Amino acid sequence: MVIFCCKKAEAQAAERRGGERGERAGGAPAPPAPSPYSVPAPLLQRPLSPPQRSGGMMSAVLRRCLASALPAALLPSRGLCGWHPQGGGAAAAARKITENAKKSLASLKRQNPQLEPTLAIIQAHNDHLIQEANKNFAKEVGLRIIHICLPEGSSKDEIVSEIFRLNEDPNVQGLALDLPESLYSSKVLNAVKPEKDVDGLSSVNLGHLVRGDVYDCLVPPTVCAVMELLENLGGKTVLLVGVSGAVGAALQSMLQREGAAIISCPWKAPQLQNELRHADVVVFGSMKPDDVPVSGVKPGTTIISCSHDMLSEKRNYGQQNNFAAENAVGSLAIAMRMQNMVKTMERWIRSHQYRKWNLHCLKLQPLSPVPSDIEISRAQSPKAVDVLAKEIGLLTDEIEIYGQTKAKVRLSLLERLKDQPDGKYVLVAGITPTPLGEGKSTVTIGLVQALTAHLKINSFACLRQPSQGPTFGVKGGAAGGGYAQVIPMEEFNLHLTGDIHAITAANNLLAAAIDARILHENTQSDKSLYNRLVPVVNGVRGFSAIQLARLRKLGINKTDPETLTEEEISKFARLDIDPSTITWQRVVDTNDRFLRKIAIGQASTEKGFVRQGTPVFVHAGPFANIAHGNSSVLADKIALKLVGEKGFVVTEAGFGADIGMEKFFNIKCRVSGLFPSVVVLVATVRALKMHGGGPNVTAGAPLKKEYTEENLQLVADGCCNLQKQIQITQLFGVPVVVALNVFKTDSPAEVDLVCKIAKQCGAFDAVPCNHWSAGGRGAVELAQAVEKASNQKNSFKYLYSLELPIVEKIRIIAQKVYGAQDIELSPVAQSQVDRYTRQGFGNLPICMAKTPLSLSHQPERKGVPTGFILPITDVRASIGAGFIYPLVGTMSTMPGLPTRPSFYDIDLDPITEQVEGLF
Repeated sequence: MVIFCCKKAEAQAAERRGGERGERAGGAPAPPAPSPYSVPAPLLQRPLSPPQRSGGMMSAVLRRCLASALPAALLPSRGLCGWHPQGGGAAAAARKITENAKKSLASLKRQNPQLEPTLAIIQAHNDHLIQEANKNFAKEVGLRIIHICLPEGSSKDEIVSEIFRLNEDPNVQGLALDLPESLYSSKVLNAVKPEKDVDGLSSVNLGHLVRGDVYDCLVPPTVCAVMELLENLGGKTVLLVGVSGAVGAALQSMLQREGAAIISCPWKAPQLQNELRHADVVVFGSMKPDDVPVSGVKPGTTIISCSHDMLSEKRNYGQQNNFAAENAVGSLAIAMRMQNMVKTMERWIRSHQYRKWNLHCLKLQPLSPVPSDIEISRAQSPKAVDVLAKEIGLLTDEIEIYGQTKAKVRLSLLERLKDQPDGKYVLVAGITPTPLGEGKSTVTIGLVQALTAHLKINSFACLRQPSQGPTFGVKGGAAGGGYAQVIPMEEFNLHLTGDIHAITAANNLLAAAIDARILHENTQSDKSLYNRLVPVVNGVRGFSAIQLARLRKLGINKTDPETLTEEEISKFARLDIDPSTITWQRVVDTNDRFLRKIAIGQASTEKGFVRQGTPVFVHAGPFANIAHGNSSVLADKIALKLVGEKGFVVTEAGFGADIGMEKFFNIKCRVSGLFPSVVVLVATVRALKMHGGGPNVTAGAPLKKEYTEENLQLVADGCCNLQKQIQITQLFGVPVVVALNVFKTDSPAEVDLVCKIAKQCGAFDAVPCNHWSAGGRGAVELAQAVEKASNQKNSFKYLYSLELPIVEKIRIIAQKVYGAQDIELSPVAQSQVDRYTRQGFGNLPICMAKTPLSLSHQPERKGVPTGFILPITDVRASIGAGFIYPLVGTMSTMPGLPTRPSFYDIDLDPITEQVEGLF
């Protein structure tokens, strides 16, 4: 609405620049062109008011207003804002503002070397002079500018579509619009994200401005330009003609703060001529209609035009009127836009720095007796995930929301917080598991609840996504339980965000591609295969980038498909894969015992190409007995940045410390470069009784009296397993806190005995926990112990060097962790070890595939078995995952469903649309 440079204005500016160049070259200076809008000399030479007065070029009120929206360094000095006959006040102000913006931006770049401030401008008209002006100012200031030049006549929907695209572009920090007046609608203006709204025209920005929340808004650049040129507005009458919309609202707000009396009048109002005769300042907004005369403006009236036509035609609105903008207001407005962009960058930098959490914990009121897990989950209304994200310092564009309670976090967060110190890292492990269950996931959740809600320490839990195998098989989910669980339980255990299915599809696509290539090579000649691999498209044959890379790898330095020899064609076209060496297999996320061996190629169309594949078990955080059994490195790294230096990230390792924890240290920590401050070792009185010689447990049958009545001797005998797991933790030099998960059948004497023995065995502390029935309040003592232990000396070390031979690394794990006397490799296993060593994979870490139910390879051997020889029946490689995995004993990599699987009880209620029977 306020003047932008029109074509005549640009031409006049060019003439002036030419005159200046002539003077510098030694010629006589060109006389200034007479303006139809002359300024009375007394007005020009009037002394400026001192800063402490309310009047002047920029009053204290206006200066405070602009200071909130613009960096102090960018505010023009008072001596350079006046309207002077030599050079013009607007032009001088624009130069000064530009120079200050340049200095401020350079300072921001020095502090943030990777920063590339980028302003995007959407233009939907053919005025290239405005485009050039923006580009020149941006270049001078040091901004990268992107012009989106849409054709004249573009619709609002087309404009909004471009706005949405730029809103989501993380490389664009500011967004401005140069559009025809008819397109400046609320729909278009409010499509711009408020944090990127450089022109300050969205309802959010205007709302702050009108309410006086000047610290939270940007003043529209054109409004800043008009206000910059006006002085001593107190008590004056300002007539706004044809001024409307967002800029009009902002201008009225600013004028009112300066004490001006404002009259707004449309062009064709009958009272226009009368108002013109009485106004002290006239601001013409939109283009003047041809049939509307403008006359009778009293001498000395300040006139500012906001339309292009008034600059492109020499119109006289009275003798000796002060047309304060002439042809420089447009440049001043653009300079103000660049100034706003610098302010936007300052805000952007602040928003991308680590922010203190403002987390409001939900209230928890545990019931007694404790309801079922699913009842507890549904009784608690989760906080909306976008609200939670804001409270913990995530930016809007750093999350991708799935429904109301789930969201993915973008990896850009790691770059944003790369200089933020990590929090403290806690690993939850356990004793050798039993059918009675130890509750590691529940301890993980309860500990984080206690740290966050009760000790007021930022903390995160990092868990593996449950697999469909145990969910529909025998175990149920992995969301914790009681009042220490992940909610909503159904969403966590079923599907989540669908990533596991995407991984499955991607894996199986490659498996299909391998077999298809073998088939085609077996059934086609070299020439036929080559012609299909490098086809003629639109009369042209060419290699793809991938194919050129293959040629280079083969030592063929040719780029024209027609120049290859027959020998080169054969080398290029044939991979000659030996089916017996394929380790990449098809996968599925459910227990399907009949996929343990698959014969493919049975159809007649496969022309006799038949082979077996043995699937593996896909899991977002794979099981520890057949993989490393830990959640993702990226999840931990993101959480460690978000909690801050004094916060805690608690993650869980699968099964016992001898399996999941060992792999966490030797595999995951090597990859991540992270190591924990504390290990929490979970135990239960009931499980220790089983390790002490208690009777076997049958699923669904009542527990025997040994597990429901006090038996101190059985507990003491079973603590040998707890002692061994503590010793395993100490091998890695990390302090250990024992968390005794208390059940109602545990006697106080049994609980005290376990804690006493744990401390005698070297645990930093041993704490009874009641989080299952009491939520975070039941794990406060554990949280306090973990916090104290995290301040202890940590001498973390790996168990073995990667440089050792594969067999030696296996032997170290077997002897030092499991307590085996030695290992014994089958001929098949030894052959595989030799093959992987020859192929250069001997330096990979080891991921043992072993039963989780015993320290040995025999599930029935509880407690601490000794003197056994660990049989290694096979050795396989997960090269993509980065480890070698030996198979111990009869270990299967594809579990099967039981006779009565869990899915017998799972159904969908068609009325409530809720999953029933999950727990």
